[in-house]
Amino acid sequence: MKWNFWQLSCWLLMMGQIACTANKPKTEEVKQTFVLSDTMLATTTVATASNEQLKNELTFFGKITADNNKLIEVFPVVGGSVIKTYVELGDYVQKGQLLATIRSTEVAGFEKEMQDAKNDVLIAKNNVKVAQELFEGKLNAERDVLEAKSQLEKAQSQLFRIKETYKIYNLKDGSIYQVVSPISGFVIQKNINQDMQLRSDRTNNIFDIAQIDDVWAIANVNESDIDQVKLGVDAYVTTLSYGDSVFRGKVDKIFNIIDPDTKAMKVRVKLTNSSFLLKPEMRASIKISYQENKKMLAIPASAVIFDKSKNFVMLFKDRFNIETRQIEVYRQVGNTVYIAAGLKENEKVITHNQLLIYDALND
Repeated sequence: MKWNFWQLSCWLLMMGQIACTANKPKTEEVKQTFVLSDTMLATTTVATASNEQLKNELTFFGKITADNNKLIEVFPVVGGSVIKTYVELGDYVQKGQLLATIRSTEVAGFEKEMQDAKNDVLIAKNNVKVAQELFEGKLNAERDVLEAKSQLEKAQSQLFRIKETYKIYNLKDGSIYQVVSPISGFVIQKNINQDMQLRSDRTNNIFDIAQIDDVWAIANVNESDIDQVKLGVDAYVTTLSYGDSVFRGKVDKIFNIIDPDTKAMKVRVKLTNSSFLLKPEMRASIKISYQENKKMLAIPASAVIFDKSKNFVMLFKDRFNIETRQIEVYRQVGNTVYIAAGLKENEKVITHNQLLIYDALND
């Protein structure tokens, strides 16, 4: 086969291009790996998976009540007409503060007794003086002086009794009975109004005064859960008014009877209430936490990422070695998650920035 000049030139040019392409070095592929930046590393926190005693949590419903040891019911000691009330429901009052005034015929009777007692003391003193003078003039016997002194002591004792009655009942001149607060606290019940007529045989209280720096949360425990509730276990109380606030206490009393109306047993949790946020009769949700006789691997709840109906954690070894690990959650109690599978003891999981890292690794 004979080639002309042009065919030969084209063939030589093509072969030269093929040779150049074959001799050209190939570009190496660079594999990109995730590295935690200095800024991200500085704000990233981790926690170590550790074996802990397994806890469980039961939720009950109940209400807030005043501490009965710090609640005083105020009863009227006399009947009569209410002149004025000085406090309203919910007011804070000091010990000895005037709550109401009542005009009473019974107080008028005490006033007469007071006047009679004062007169009896004056007469008895005069009789002692006369008897003493007669004895000194040898006109009577010593026993007459002693008898006069005995009558004076009786009259003084009667006057002292009436004065103490005035002091205890806060009785004033003008047939006035003053109702005062026996303790410092809040008025949580008021059953008296101005111009009300109070019967002398009234058995109902007119005020309830309570100190609420400590309150009780009363939980209704179902029969099926009674065996799980023990004295001293931790309790966490929330209310509708303060949904984000958790009030911590312990179970300090178990009422070992079943309420026939609710078919539940009552449990009491004592709570510190120094800011007076909790009010008597507030509805409450009460979580009671107790330990089971078992240990499980536990991590903070903040480390768990829920995505695509599965649970994940970001396993941290160093800034160049972070792994997405699927886990099985056995139970969550408060801020602790117990792990059934997927983690080993002492492995570290990221608890802050984990969502950002998860998105960067799994997009």
